[in-house]
Amino acid sequence: MKMQAIWNGKVLAESDATRVVEGNYYFPADAIAPEYFLPSDQKSRCFWKGTASYYDIVVDGKRNEAAAWFYPEPSAAAKLIKDHVAFWRGVEVVNLSEGQN
Repeated sequence: MKMQAIWNGKVLAESDATRVVEGNYYFPADAIAPEYFLPSDQKSRCFWKGTASYYDIVVDGKRNEAAAWFYPEPSAAAKLIKDHVAFWRGVEVVNLSEGQN
């Protein structure tokens, strides 16, 4: 399945190698458009995945704070999402294989 993450009219990530965990699509880190991502100081903890770090997304001067997250050192149980990024806070993830965009 080819998936795309879109916010404010821009493609943030596109890949046919996403991984789904708890209903969230995790895109490989090399599939994101780095010009839209700024490191955030926000962190959160998942009891089974580990500590998540976040990115703010900035498109055309608009900022979506902590709208992308990743696990720099995921637990052994979540190792499949190492070096992957997921989205929320209004970022639309669409399946291009179904012709949606």
